[in-house]
Amino acid sequence: QVQLSESGGGSVQAGGSLRLSCAASRYPYSRFCMAWFRQAPGKEREGVAIMTIDGRTTYFADSVKGRFTISQDIAKNTVYLQMDGLNPEDTAMYYCAAAAAVLYRGTWSCPRDRYEYPYWGQGTQVTVSS
Repeated sequence: QVQLSESGGGSVQAGGSLRLSCAASRYPYSRFCMAWFRQAPGKEREGVAIMTIDGRTTYFADSVKGRFTISQDIAKNTVYLQMDGLNPEDTAMYYCAAAAAVLYRGTWSCPRDRYEYPYWGQGTQVTVSS
C-alpha cells in the first residue's frame, strides 16, 4: 500500500504561481510513476503531469505545457508540481496519484488513464481568479 498526501493548494490571481507537493509513504517499485490529475466541477478528471521516479519519462497535458513543471526530491519521496502563469481555467481540485510503470514495446512508461492509478491522495484545491 502507498499513502499519498498533497499540500500547497490555495487561491491566486491570474498570472500567479503555486507549488503543489505530494509526499508518498514509499515507492514500492524502482519503476514507479507519480502523477498529477485535476478535476474541475462538472468535468472529467484529467492528467496534468506525470513522471517516472527516475525522471526519465515525463508527460504534460497540452493545456499546461510551458507553464507547469514536475520535479521530485527522491530522498523525501516527494513530487512537486510548479504551476506558473495560472489562469482561471486551471481552477480545479488537484490530485496526486501513483502507479507502477508499464513495459510497452520494450520501454517503461507511465499510464495516462486515471483508472490505471491505484493510489490517490485526498486532493488539494487550486482556485485562480481573474
